[in-house]
Amino acid sequence: MLQAVVTAKRLIPSIELPAYAFIPATGLPHPIRDPRGHSHGRKRVSPPALSIDNWSTHRNYLLGLDLFNYGYYWEAHEEWDRLLKSSGPDSLMGKFLKGLVKLAAAGVKVREGSIHGVRRHAASAGEVFADVAAEADQDHFCGLEFTILQFAADRAAQLNYKQKFESGKPVRVFPFVLHPESESMS
Repeated sequence: MLQAVVTAKRLIPSIELPAYAFIPATGLPHPIRDPRGHSHGRKRVSPPALSIDNWSTHRNYLLGLDLFNYGYYWEAHEEWDRLLKSSGPDSLMGKFLKGLVKLAAAGVKVREGSIHGVRRHAASAGEVFADVAAEADQDHFCGLEFTILQFAADRAAQLNYKQKFESGKPVRVFPFVLHPESESMS
């Protein structure tokens, strides 16, 4: 479900959000490679594959949604990309995750000030969601509604981003949050 709300509800409140939102080429320490990074030295175990049966309890998937909804787009991208690799990039689930990765990448591009990058990644995300929806022949997937995901991606591609952002401060740049509906499990 897409919610146009000011605040998002945390899906995994027991996991602390990072100290800063990483934006490449801004002088912030790389979260993983730099010893000052917010995730440096953390064990990076491959997450279990995401499935239609486990999405509502899958910590990595839900953490990715939390990160995205709270303006940690690079971190959401990384979380979903790791999940994409363990779920199989050519599987239907992998394609769905690729759409989320691209939507998160659009958020990173907003923070970088690359409008061309925003439009490219968001439009690509919308296309991926449309393809997955057609292949899955379902309205919902992992708690999210395809028409809403496509609308969100299209909206992200069309917005005019002129706001300047404080480096490292997490800021939600899109006028929506992604919140799964548990009743839509299928």
